[in-house]
Amino acid sequence: MTSKQRLTTILLAALGLLLMPLLLQSFGNAWVRIADMALLYVLLALGLNIVVGYAGLLDLGYVAFFAVGAYLFGLLNSPQLTDHLSSIAALFPHGLHTPVWVAIPLCAAVAGLFGLLLGAPTLRLRGDYLAIVTLGFGEIIRVFMNNLDQPVNITNGPKGMGQIDAIQFFGFSLGKKLQLGGFELSSVTLYYYLFLVLVVLSVVICHRLERSRVGRAWMAIREDEIAAKAMGINTRNLKLLAFGMGATFGGVSGAMFAAFQGFISPESFSLMESVMIVAMVVLGGIGHLPGVILGAVLLAVLPEALRYVAAPLQTMTDGRLDASILRQLLIALAMIGIMLLRPHGLWPAPAHGKSLRGSGGTP
Repeated sequence: MTSKQRLTTILLAALGLLLMPLLLQSFGNAWVRIADMALLYVLLALGLNIVVGYAGLLDLGYVAFFAVGAYLFGLLNSPQLTDHLSSIAALFPHGLHTPVWVAIPLCAAVAGLFGLLLGAPTLRLRGDYLAIVTLGFGEIIRVFMNNLDQPVNITNGPKGMGQIDAIQFFGFSLGKKLQLGGFELSSVTLYYYLFLVLVVLSVVICHRLERSRVGRAWMAIREDEIAAKAMGINTRNLKLLAFGMGATFGGVSGAMFAAFQGFISPESFSLMESVMIVAMVVLGGIGHLPGVILGAVLLAVLPEALRYVAAPLQTMTDGRLDASILRQLLIALAMIGIMLLRPHGLWPAPAHGKSLRGSGGTP
């Protein structure tokens, strides 16, 4: 593909992404909401790809950083603290409404700190042992949020935290509709464009990381950590950096999720969420940005699309099969089929040395 063809493809893709919510909006805001959640999952998958795809560190507790970002944003932009802590209420008599320019970087920084706290004690662990430890970390965070409602009510426990402020820019809230001439943009459409900007920014950051010295060092650690250490690579610091960078993406995604939903609860950050995010990275093509994006979009949209298949099947069995269970079964069958047909993912990274064939290099 020439540079002109590549530029044309990028421009057409950008135009399609810009027009997509306007087309989906004509079928109902539910489809735009599905597109919004797909973009959030792309953000999460890109962050996990730094840890799993680039550095080769199997992390099954990635949803913990998603939860940290969501709960921190909720605490900074809801009546939760002012209603239950008199000292906070005295400092902020009009409520705690932290500007987005402060809340988002703070969520990213705190989630990154939690990533470093997870990475520090797991530096000597690999493979299955690392997966078990990270899985436990994710469950600890979920249980912690579920029980932090006494003796001081901070997270409201299993009841969840509501009345979370929407994202605001220069006094305009994305939770309200926007009138442009005779055209109306709904709140979910406005969030779509915000999430799209974040996804594009994240893709640029990940691409630059992949091509940088740090990215090449991560890949050396992924391929052979002992050889990388023998070559003088500081594996300890780079593994910590991978955990911290990946957690930062999770914190930003969590903050966006809390603002978009307006309500969060521990059920939103279960183990299944972590498994789904890992599946997005693996099924799409581990370590390959286009593949990771494709996997995230497909696994985010597939459960909703299968609703139209599960309902008729349930009708055929006279309601003997539960539609939600049947839908999960169809998702599992689709994932198994993908792995059988495309064991390296739907869009794997190009094989190293492939270009050497037929060009005078060693076959």
